[in-house]
Amino acid sequence: MTGRQTAAPVAPALTAAPLGARRWEPDGPAGPDGPYDPAAALARATGELLSRQSPDGWWKGDLETNVTMDAEDLLLRQFLGIREPEQTAASAAWIRSQQREDGTWSTFYGGPPELSTTVEAYVALKLAGDDPQAPHMAAAARYVRDGGGIAASRVFTRIWLALFGWWPWERLPEMPPEIIFLPRWLPLNIYAFGCWARQTIVPLTVVSAHRPVRPAPFDLTELHTDPADPYPLRPLPPMTGWDGVFERLDLVLHAYHKHALRPLRRVALAQAGRWIVERQEADGCWGGIQPPAVYSLIALHLLGYDLEHPVMRAGLTAFDRFTVHTEDGRRWMEACQSPVWDTCLATIALRDAGLPADHPALVTAADWMLAEEIRRPGDWSVRRPRLAPGGWAFEFENDNYPDIDDTAEVVLALKRVAHPDPARIDAAVRRGVEWNLGMQSRNGAWGAFDVDNTSTLPNKLPFCDFGEVVDPPSADVTAHVVEMLAETGLADDRRTRRGIDWLLRNQEADGSWFGRWGTNYIYGTGSVLPALVAAGVPTAHPAVRRAVDWLADRQNADGGWGEDMRSYEDPARWSGRGDSTASQTAWALMALLAAGEGPDGAGSEVVERGVQWLCRTQLPGGSWDEPQFTGTGFPWDFSINYHLYRLVFPVTALGRYLHGSPLAGGRS
Repeated sequence: MTGRQTAAPVAPALTAAPLGARRWEPDGPAGPDGPYDPAAALARATGELLSRQSPDGWWKGDLETNVTMDAEDLLLRQFLGIREPEQTAASAAWIRSQQREDGTWSTFYGGPPELSTTVEAYVALKLAGDDPQAPHMAAAARYVRDGGGIAASRVFTRIWLALFGWWPWERLPEMPPEIIFLPRWLPLNIYAFGCWARQTIVPLTVVSAHRPVRPAPFDLTELHTDPADPYPLRPLPPMTGWDGVFERLDLVLHAYHKHALRPLRRVALAQAGRWIVERQEADGCWGGIQPPAVYSLIALHLLGYDLEHPVMRAGLTAFDRFTVHTEDGRRWMEACQSPVWDTCLATIALRDAGLPADHPALVTAADWMLAEEIRRPGDWSVRRPRLAPGGWAFEFENDNYPDIDDTAEVVLALKRVAHPDPARIDAAVRRGVEWNLGMQSRNGAWGAFDVDNTSTLPNKLPFCDFGEVVDPPSADVTAHVVEMLAETGLADDRRTRRGIDWLLRNQEADGSWFGRWGTNYIYGTGSVLPALVAAGVPTAHPAVRRAVDWLADRQNADGGWGEDMRSYEDPARWSGRGDSTASQTAWALMALLAAGEGPDGAGSEVVERGVQWLCRTQLPGGSWDEPQFTGTGFPWDFSINYHLYRLVFPVTALGRYLHGSPLAGGRS
């Protein structure tokens, strides 16, 4: 497997094959003054998508989140003593560029100010030498004080501050390393948490046990509401709910920290350290995501691993591959990388665009995806010890955590390629299908990484205020699996029907579906409708018609669709509402086309207006401008802008508009 070293993939030396008699470069300009020609728009977009393929066969767009990634990168380097002036200046320039006019920072484009993000950004800029009296710094500090000060920030923010003595460890929730010993039948063992949370929590138990403090280069008095009482006590909630129970349990754990059995603590720390090291990936990262990586490096350093140790050196080097350098000298960090996801989506899109199934770009992509198959057990096997491996992960390197969503989409992509070794494709598809079937939860649906990871208790821990920490089944993942099962001839399988029944039961009252991994009801609905129809649900089914009516009602006046991240917090106001975006317009069109709404169906006017919006807003180069965040890490708490979404989904939608929906097993 290969890792990514630069912000943009190298354009391959591939020539696009013609789509029938159509040329790749159409006559006439793109944009508002150009012709509304879907074929021309598709040709431009297809050429642009092909140009972004790596010579190795993969696609990968940048994955943009928020400035806490950049702030925490600087804080990590400060803690380890490796922060360099050039890196600091480039990161600070990026952080400043993302500051809102009111001096705050948000977690997504156009979003409201967010306290913890603003605290971390402020501290990073102060590390970079920004004057606290400067207008941009003073405005940020004023917002923090007005919002309750550091005391009102999230636990993770205060952990970073505790590393430098800016917050007392005694005033943070306790998470002892002895949790590693809890048997799997207990509610709060580490496997009760989602994979991303357990990878973060285990190293943080080591940090919590050591409670390290590095000398702070300055104070943060200006971020406290009352500098005379910077660490105010909060009243305990009543014992009538889990919050009150866990807050009192936290008091017990703090007492235990002072009187922990030292031999037991030493064994727990050693076992936690082994658990962390065993899950380091080949590229040096952990799970291919930022939070486990930074906390694992800190934890191992506290356990005695010096910076020259191969584990530490590989971990730090991995961050270089997560670094994006802009043309104007700024530097920002990806929280994760998405090559497998981007590659399977691009493969599907190009087939929908009419690229021949044996086109070299698709064969090369299939070869790369085949090489990325994970053939060994990972953490998922704790709950499924007898299930044979055969899935795909999201990232370049993440063999411990293949995911159900990527596996479903990779199988769909591989089925669409005419590979010179079809037996190899068939074998990988068979393994992927069997693995996904084996990961079905008891209720008939699918989560992203684990089976039946549905306990609500982990979310109630005082420690866990950073977003979703469990992995229950979701409509979008379940839909992708159902679509995959239908396309592989299993539409009538009992397990597929259970997934369909779950989807029908979980339709929202207004006709939409909730989107766990994309924003939000448009993503959920755009995932579910194609799956239901592929699995044989008639387009006249009441659930399909309700969804179609909902999408038609949510179409913007300009013809596009958009949904703001605030729909996770306030669905009554924001469900299916927001500025039109290319990716969300494409999701809506994919759903409507699957439901028989265009181009000659009863809803053709709605579809035509959406297609015209895509044609009208396309950039001359073939892609679309999309600063909005339409991807989801944790609903509301962690938002993502997948930079390839603005291209790959419009190609899919336009292709299906012009050529019809794909048939099982691909089409010529």
